[in-house]
Amino acid sequence: MRKLTCLFLLGALAFSGCGSLSKKKKKPAAETKKEASKPAEESSDVDFQAFLGRLRQAVQARDANVVAGMMTADFGYVVGATPDGDRKGEGVFQYWEEKGLWPELEGILTETFVKKDEFMVAPPQFANPAVQYTGYRAGIRRVNGSWKFVYFVNG
Repeated sequence: MRKLTCLFLLGALAFSGCGSLSKKKKKPAAETKKEASKPAEESSDVDFQAFLGRLRQAVQARDANVVAGMMTADFGYVVGATPDGDRKGEGVFQYWEEKGLWPELEGILTETFVKKDEFMVAPPQFANPAVQYTGYRAGIRRVNGSWKFVYFVNG
């Protein structure tokens, strides 16, 4: 009787261990599948992620000084606005205030960034040549080894 009880306990222990192993194996596989189904997320580049995080926080706080430090000097904010062409450089914050674009910019910056030419752009529809995307879009690229916010335009 004692041998039967020991055998029963050993069997229960063996089968309970097998179940937990299969659960552990399934979880990472599900996570891998979930990650594979995600669109090509922002650059896995750690400094890009850090830059984007700081930019998102500065825009959310409407901190023009911090955002200005993250922009290029010729930041593009209106495409084809003047007879001479695009609006670039100074005047961007006044333009955003007048047009109420801070919330729009904040929304675009929460989108996934994907690679398009030498830029990381959001939303990802803008990078897809099959889609005729004409809404607001943001572009970030490396300038002299550092990430810079290059444009936020519509159209």
